[in-house]
Amino acid sequence: MPPIQRLVLWNIDHTLVDVGRVTREAYADAFRRVTGRQLVTLAPTAGRSESEIIFETLAFNDVITDDDHLPKFIAALGDAFRARYRDVRAHGRVLPGAREALAASARLPGAVQSVLTGSIRPNAILKLTELRLDQYVDFEIGGYGSESYPKSALIGLARSRAAEKYVEKRFGLPIGEPVTVLIADSARDVQAAQIARVKVIAVATGTANEAALRSAGADLVLPTLADTQTVIRAIDHFTSPSAT
Repeated sequence: MPPIQRLVLWNIDHTLVDVGRVTREAYADAFRRVTGRQLVTLAPTAGRSESEIIFETLAFNDVITDDDHLPKFIAALGDAFRARYRDVRAHGRVLPGAREALAASARLPGAVQSVLTGSIRPNAILKLTELRLDQYVDFEIGGYGSESYPKSALIGLARSRAAEKYVEKRFGLPIGEPVTVLIADSARDVQAAQIARVKVIAVATGTANEAALRSAGADLVLPTLADTQTVIRAIDHFTSPSAT
């Protein structure tokens, strides 16, 4: 397995794909299974981990939580998505330029791609698999929303996994950590990248507009991923050895 020089991390929802309808239905189903009640209010989802969304959703709906609620809800949410896998393909969509950007980024010398997402792992894999984007990413080294509360910690986790799998070692220590860039759509993702000290390319395809993403401190802001050459030039620049 060749060593890598670049790690490209992609947020999923509203960066690569839009599966909002299926997500809302799955949350309503999981909430009903766990609480026996109808979901009234879903917490904001932009830039948040699944764990965070679940806790806030339970609070917004006046559910007194205990230690069992989170694992039960995560399991129910996975089941709800799995039951709707056909709906992901039927009602979900790949956002403009996402497929082309993933394919082109995969061809950069020394690059490996994965996901940095608030979604739990099985749902992240299902979304990209059903929309036929899975061939471009290594799910094994990604960071997922059921693993850690802050996304900045997920970035560190993904980098550690990439180093463990791909980076050449000598005397048990990694040689030449890969330079990392995150592509995402929310101000919270931008802040997570800053905390983790990695570059971030922000796209205004979620709830945040370009001005909000610039204000959050993104290294580059794009309206969409549609301009493949601009996206790839930015990834190449931010993951070059001089970017460290």
